[in-house]
Amino acid sequence: VTPDPNTPTPSSFLHEVLAKKPTIQRRARLLSSPSHFSYVSPLPLPFPYQISAQDGEVGDKPEDRAAYVEKWLSMREATHARGQEGDSASANGLTKFYPENRDQPRELIGLAETGLRDCLPQLDVGDAFQILGKPALLPPLGSNSTNTEASADAQAARQDLLDILSGHATLMSDSPEAGFAPWSLRYSGHQFGTWAGQLGDGRAISVLVTPHPSDPDLTYELQLKGAGRTPFSRSADGLAVLRSSIREFLGAEAINALQIPTTRSLSLISLPSLPVAREREESACILTRVAPSFMRIGSFEAFNGPSNMFFFGGGQQDPDWEGLRVLGEWVAKRVLRLEAANQGRAWGKELVMEVARRNAEMVAGWQVYGFMHGVMNTDNISVLGLTIDYGPYAFMDVFDPYHICNHTDQEGRYAYKYQPNMIIYACRHLLNTLSPLIGAESVLGNKPVGPGWMQGASDETIAEWGEKGKESREEMEVLIQTTCSVEYGRLMKKRLALRKQEKSDENHLVQPLLDIMAEHKLDFHATFRKLSFFKPSLLTSSPTDPNPNQNVLEKFISDLLNLSPEGRSMDHTKATNDWMAWFEKYTQRILSERDEWTAGEDWDSEREKAAKAANPRFVLRQWVLEEVIKKVEVDAESGKKILGKVLQMSCSPFEPWGAEGDERPDEELDAEVREERRYCGMGEKALLGFQCSCSS
Repeated sequence: VTPDPNTPTPSSFLHEVLAKKPTIQRRARLLSSPSHFSYVSPLPLPFPYQISAQDGEVGDKPEDRAAYVEKWLSMREATHARGQEGDSASANGLTKFYPENRDQPRELIGLAETGLRDCLPQLDVGDAFQILGKPALLPPLGSNSTNTEASADAQAARQDLLDILSGHATLMSDSPEAGFAPWSLRYSGHQFGTWAGQLGDGRAISVLVTPHPSDPDLTYELQLKGAGRTPFSRSADGLAVLRSSIREFLGAEAINALQIPTTRSLSLISLPSLPVAREREESACILTRVAPSFMRIGSFEAFNGPSNMFFFGGGQQDPDWEGLRVLGEWVAKRVLRLEAANQGRAWGKELVMEVARRNAEMVAGWQVYGFMHGVMNTDNISVLGLTIDYGPYAFMDVFDPYHICNHTDQEGRYAYKYQPNMIIYACRHLLNTLSPLIGAESVLGNKPVGPGWMQGASDETIAEWGEKGKESREEMEVLIQTTCSVEYGRLMKKRLALRKQEKSDENHLVQPLLDIMAEHKLDFHATFRKLSFFKPSLLTSSPTDPNPNQNVLEKFISDLLNLSPEGRSMDHTKATNDWMAWFEKYTQRILSERDEWTAGEDWDSEREKAAKAANPRFVLRQWVLEEVIKKVEVDAESGKKILGKVLQMSCSPFEPWGAEGDERPDEELDAEVREERRYCGMGEKALLGFQCSCSS
């Protein structure tokens, strides 16, 4: 892929840009048409930059002041190579660079063990977990995380982690053969249905790419979010606050635990002395997230966006057909690893279909587990079908198919019910962008286009190719709808602990269940978890006793109805009758496949175990996020232990947290267990359906 000509190589970036003209990477600007990315180094500083000079230090001419600004920034850039005492500054061909005149407190407040295990098992984090302390919702008073027993090597490894993932130090190489420097991606996109022109990584900088030890062809990017301004920051500061960083840190690992494709979290590092202006003044925080690639549908739109369209934004380059081809080949071969691309066949249509298929499976998982993204703009849709860019997301509380989690989304464009439609919308724009290339490949007899493929093509020819490429639109939309439907059915079958998937399940079981939840305002996840304990024997009758389990069944239904915050206004008689009618169908469906279970007479227990493994006991609700954020903001030392425990619960959501099933009153439980039970609850009514803004 092609770098910004202002930062053409890692060597020139290090020795020319950072040393002499660093403002080029901090000024908002349109990249040249062929460019896919720009080299950018982390620089987490308040913006606008507060640049001052001593009397007589700067001349009166504009060029003198401009030169001083370059010098001031250069002194704060990471340009000085050094290592830990007694070792080399270099490791694995990369050198650690540090700034001459920039230092600020850096505090590790979160490290995701699951993200580390799955993506970067080779990363030495030293004594980082000991420093964070034992996760607990009720940390002992006065507990201190300082680890005085760690070896010097362990402390050095943790310090490296802290320095690099806080944006203080930077890994680079100026080698002509294997140069490396951090970068930010260029992309454009449609935001809330409106073309927005160039967007790009305005506060995200990828600082490392490394192969997974078990698969050298699978690489992971480490990306810092909130590491300072880039050419794509427009008028923003490039920073992130503690609040939004905690939300994404926990959200990504929670989604992964539900087996929904997502970017992953690695670390959270607080910069408590760095103020950030939002609705109120907050402190900065840098999240490190990990993925094989952060390419989006908007990455393609940057090279062939809508023409002759007025929009508000920073502008948009003219189409660059060669840039589109280069990006497509890169994604097809290196990111998606498409067979067609790697065998020399046409890849354009296959790329679109693969992106569509992956995102259809992803959004099906969202719908089954009541996840709402909130900002499904085309620049927030991953080509890998990963859940990406966690902003005002939410998990469903009381079931409402029209719930809107983002209060900025006043028209409900991204409401829960419409999320699958928004995947179709985004993929249409991917198809539109690539349609001339797909059409050209078709004309070539299913051969890939080569360098200069648009050279000499008339406007009429380009239009013809575009129309030819768009002929795949219906096929693509059917693929999304079919894939989403099949995956939705498969996952709902798991949530209802059914062995076989029958076509009638959607209309006879799933939709009626959701209708009961919606009509009687029942909690989405708590209802599914409660249903994990349902047994067909509750409805079984005998000649002598119509229903020996009548009292147990009544208690079971009563417990379900208590999962509504609107119990006083509920029509209990109708709700009970609705549940009874549904349980009759559910029981018949369960009994029809009794022989599918392997445990014989104990098949009920086997079913219950399977159900509990698909229906989370703990859900990362809005009230939980708000409480954790406040605790970390008030006291980071105890707050990071609470954050660590909530991360544990998010990563193991199916465990019986809070002594589930123990009928003892709360006051008889251990204090930590009692707090776990509270965190598994619906929380205060005022925070049910709580909406966040895009700035979250």
